[in-house]
Amino acid sequence: MLRTGLSKLLRSVTPDKIKIGSCISKTFLSADMSPPIVIQPKGPHKASVIFLHGLGDTGHGWSQVMGEDLNVDNVKFVCPTASTIPVTINMGMRMPAWYDITSLSEFDKEDKTGIMRSVQHVHQLIADEEKSVPSDKIFVGGFSQGGAVALYAGLTYKKQLGGIIGLSCYLPLNSEFPASAAAQNSTTPVIMCHGKADVVVDFRFGQMSFQKIQQFHPKVEMKEYDNMGHTSCPRELMDVKSFLVKYLAASS
Repeated sequence: MLRTGLSKLLRSVTPDKIKIGSCISKTFLSADMSPPIVIQPKGPHKASVIFLHGLGDTGHGWSQVMGEDLNVDNVKFVCPTASTIPVTINMGMRMPAWYDITSLSEFDKEDKTGIMRSVQHVHQLIADEEKSVPSDKIFVGGFSQGGAVALYAGLTYKKQLGGIIGLSCYLPLNSEFPASAAAQNSTTPVIMCHGKADVVVDFRFGQMSFQKIQQFHPKVEMKEYDNMGHTSCPRELMDVKSFLVKYLAASS
């Protein structure tokens, strides 16, 4: 079981409002899951990226990043917003979250119901995109809590995907793997990126998740960033964009 001492470092989890240079997202609270923010492709629609935000953020924040830093011709970006729910580790404060968090060290207390509800939502978003493009032209990714859901959703989807992207995150319900991993995505490329200065989702925890996936999934890579905390940086975004371009070309 993956464990970390993060609970000793933080009294609560701050909302994951991503900041990259001058680009910072805004938080919009809503009682129910709102329609995704969609960035239409430049040119004919040939592929899709579904990207999930972190705790307390919304699809608006990462849609800016998709449009300005990760925009690739012919790729549609879909940035959903999680439902607003009480988050136990934040004293029950209501905020957009893909699932509840009760502890950052006791992972036998994970919110399996909430995680699976969000995974099913992501699977439905993938199915919706399949009406326009083949499944192997669809990438799923996310940041922090959103990245955790994206890893689980991508590894368990029953059709081959184009790729899976996990930024500053971990594999939830890790004891269910490799049993829960879908054979259809056994060779789907996975990239995990993590800052070594992250004190929200400790770098060691991301590294252990990478090692866990590596045990049953041969096509996973991990990028490390020496001075990056729980955020993103231009070099990471360049790595993600290169990943998209590489595997979009490979599946052409």
